[in-house]
Order: sequence, then C-alpha cells, then structure tokens
Amino acid sequence: MDSTTPVLSTRAVFRRFWPLTRHDRRWLAAGGLLLVGAAACDSVAVTMFATIVDSSLKSGDLAAFWLPAGVWAGVAVLSGLFVFGGEYLTARSGERFLLRLRTKVFGHLQRLTPDFFERRRLGDLIARLTDDIDTVERFVSSGLVQAVTALFSAVFFAGYALYLNWELALAAFVVAPIFAAITRRFARRINDRSRERRALNGDITAIIEENLANVAVVQAYNRQETEEKRLLAAGTRMLGANLSIARLGACYAPVVHIAETACVLGVVALGTWEVATGRLSLGGVLGFAAILTYIYGPLQQLGQLRVMVSAATTGSERIVELLDAEPPLADAPDACALARATGHVRLRSVSFAYPEAIRPAIDQFTVDVRPGELVAVTGASGAGKSTIAKLLLRFYDPDTGTISLDGVDLRRLTLESLRRNVALVQQETLMFHGTIRDNIAYGSATATDRDIVDAAIAADAHGFVTELANGYDTVIGQHGHGLSGGQRQRVAIARAMVANAPVLVLDEPTAGLDAEAVDRLIKPLRRLTAGRTTILITHDPRLTAIADRVLVVADGRLAQPQGAHQ
Repeated sequence: MDSTTPVLSTRAVFRRFWPLTRHDRRWLAAGGLLLVGAAACDSVAVTMFATIVDSSLKSGDLAAFWLPAGVWAGVAVLSGLFVFGGEYLTARSGERFLLRLRTKVFGHLQRLTPDFFERRRLGDLIARLTDDIDTVERFVSSGLVQAVTALFSAVFFAGYALYLNWELALAAFVVAPIFAAITRRFARRINDRSRERRALNGDITAIIEENLANVAVVQAYNRQETEEKRLLAAGTRMLGANLSIARLGACYAPVVHIAETACVLGVVALGTWEVATGRLSLGGVLGFAAILTYIYGPLQQLGQLRVMVSAATTGSERIVELLDAEPPLADAPDACALARATGHVRLRSVSFAYPEAIRPAIDQFTVDVRPGELVAVTGASGAGKSTIAKLLLRFYDPDTGTISLDGVDLRRLTLESLRRNVALVQQETLMFHGTIRDNIAYGSATATDRDIVDAAIAADAHGFVTELANGYDTVIGQHGHGLSGGQRQRVAIARAMVANAPVLVLDEPTAGLDAEAVDRLIKPLRRLTAGRTTILITHDPRLTAIADRVLVVADGRLAQPQGAHQ
C-alpha cells in the first residue's frame, strides 16, 4: 500500500460509504427483519423440542408428539422462507451498492489527468476497482445486515434464556466477554496482515498486467524466466501474508470453540443439579442447551464479523485514497460552454514545467494559429512539441501565460466543450476491444452508420475494412490486432473525422510507419485538415510539406520565426 494511504477507523469508513446505500436501505432493513424473524422461529422450535421431551419422550405418549411436532415443522418452513427472503434482499442490496461504488470510483478516475495514471501501476488500480471494492461492500452493506441480525438474535435468545432459567442464563453469559477479548486480539493482528496482503495483491495484479501488455518485448529479449521470478517473488510474499492470516483464522475458531465448550459443560453441570433438585425438567435442560447454540452462534458470528471488518478497512483505505485524489483541473465556477468554435488558437508567453522537472518543457512560447490554418510544429525529441498538444486539450494548465480558443482563455471554458471542439490523433494509435465500427464511432456519441462509413471513406479506410470477413463488424483487439500500423492510423483518422471538431491536434501521426504507409496517409490527412485549424506535430518532412507554416521548437522555445513554409 502506498505510504500516503490514510489509515481509517471503522466509523470513518462507514461514514464515507454509507450514503451510497440510500436507495436500498429499506431493502436492507427488510432483509434484516426477515432474518430476525427466522431467529424468532428458531426459539419456537426450541420450545417445541422441550415440550416433546417432557410430554412425549419421557412418557412414551405418541399422541402428545403430533401437535408440537406439527408446530415445529411449520415454523421450520416459515424460518426457511424468512432466511431465503432475508439473504436474497441482503445480497440484492449488496450487489447494487457494489455497482454504485465501482461506478463512482471509476467515474472519478475518468476525471484525473493522464499524469496520475503514468505515476501509478495499472494493475494496482485494477485490484482496487475489483477486490478492494468487494471488501467495502462486505463491510458497509451485507456485513452491516449480518452484524445487526447477529446482534438482535443474540439479544433475543439471551432474553429467552433468562425467561427459561435466569440462573443458567447468567452462567451462560460468562462466555460473552471471553468472546470479545479473543476477537479483539485476533482482529488487530489480522488487520495488520490484511493491509500487507492488499498491497501485495495490487503488486501481483500489476506484474501480470505489465507482463501481458509487453509480452512481445519479454519474448524478444528472452526474459521469460526473469518475469517468472518476479511474479514468484511477489507471490511468495503474498503466500506468507495469506498463511499468516490463515494461521490466525485457524487458531481463532478452536480457541472460541474451547471457550464455548467449557461454558456449555458448566451450564449442563448446573442444569443437572437443577434437575436433581426438581427445580428443572429434563426437557428444560435440553431446551436450554439448544438455546445456548443459538446464543453462541450469533456471538461467534459477531466476533468473525469484527475480524472481517478489521480486514475490510484496509481495502476501504485504498479506495478512499483514489477518491481523495483531486482532479488537478476542473471547470471554473464561471466556466462557459463554447458552442462550435471558429478555431482561432492563440498561445501567449506560455511556460510550463512538469512536476519535479528540472527545466520547463516549454518556455515563453507564443504562436497565433488562424482558423482553418495548418501549422506544423517540428523539432528534436524532448523539445516540448507534445507538451503543446497536452496543453491545448487541457490535460495541464500553463504555469504562466494564456492559451485561448476564439479569444476565450481555455481555463474559462468547460472541459466538455473544449474537448468537443478539439480532436486528437495520437502517435500511439489507441484502440478498444470491439468492432471497427465501434472504434470509429468512439469519436462521437451521436455518430450514425452513414457518418461512420463516410468518415472511413474520407480516411481511405473503407476499402480495407470492407475486405475483412465481417467488414465494419470485425472485432479487433485492444491494440488493433489484425490491422497494420497504417490501417490503425486510418481508423484513428476516421474517428477524428466523425468527431468533426473545428480544431485538430495531430501528434506524430506517421511515427513508426513505413514510406508506403505514410504516402497512403497523406491524402486522408489532407481531407481531415481541410477547413479545420490544425496543429501538426511531426518530424516527417512529407507532412511539413503540406503545412501552411512550419514552426521549429528547440528547448521549449520557438527557434524559427513564424512564416510560410520554405
């Protein structure tokens, strides 16, 4: 777990996540009431058992057996229905809470900048969105119902035991503080081990994710054994943590059982004396012994819940850490929504340095791009070209200076309207697992089939798409498996065309492509940029040749005066 992860109390965790149960609280309450009703049915069953012993078994009177036996069978059926309804409603509410929480955390992550994800291990974030969220649900939703039900059941059966025989009941209650002391000791130790286990689970998920994402590199450099050792080392640490928790859990159950057995034997001995003195019947003693199992069951369950809650707070801490990660960029209170921009982009004395960077990525950068103009930005690697793209999309805000669109400072525009007016084609062509149709349509939530086909035709992608076995419904993998680099880039251009934004940012759109693939992209890029304000970041002289102006950037500064391409 990250060293900055807060350590939360049970109350703090509950207060943080309980509001998410708002729409299901009545169902949680109904489930709890049904489970308490099942406990009441069990008390009737115990009474019928004692009646059968005293009125039928001792005398051998079969006629006296049928009535209490019928009542016992009836309440057993009723108890079963109550348990079914209670557990189903609890599970239903828990799953809805789980869906709500996961959506909330995932939605929050969507508002964080790429820099947040670049500093985190993706596998660890996945573990938090899956396993850790499950532990929160078990604590806040279903765990709460179990705790309340167990508490009510323990109180109910304790009251019934007092009603049957207060002396035996008081003797039986001796075990309660023993349970509490045992549970407190084990819960504290399990909590420490669980915190370690959660962090290790994130490490293992991260190692697996990194390996599968880079399997070609692993195989190309014959590092399979290294990766296996890396996973084995993390897995060995996880094994140690799991075995430690298993030892504590395995020790907890017999310790509690020994304490419970000792108390039951004491109660039975006292009950035997009560029978010998004629103060209690045999049925009463057996019935009271049965009641003890119903009392100790909820008490033991409460103890186990405490252990579970103690472990669950660790997962809660990891989720809270994500939710407390503030998006560095947000809409200003007076932010306005820009309709369709004309595309006039200005950067005035813009300087920006990445966190912990030694020098600014761009420094006092000034440029004015007129509507419909195509400006190429070139320069050495690390000169600051891609930083301009990130600033235009407001992944970051400049440290000094201003960037404006149609004369409005980007910081005064809503992020939604800004990014609706600025489309991005990246150096690394990112694809989603789905059909080609889905990947093109990702550029616009309102894209029709006609829009998709028209965009593919303009991007020179329609020809190769229709030659595929399933055409636009061909499923491609996350990295565009089955498509060449040029084909993936043409799908990306089609996606940008569907977006139909007035401003384009093309970040090295031909990087990694051979000469033939680049030649195939020139015409689609011309169609894409026609009538749109375009910032073209590139090293490729074939692309700078189609620009209206070429700007050379060196060390974050404009190294060549603005002017027509030479």
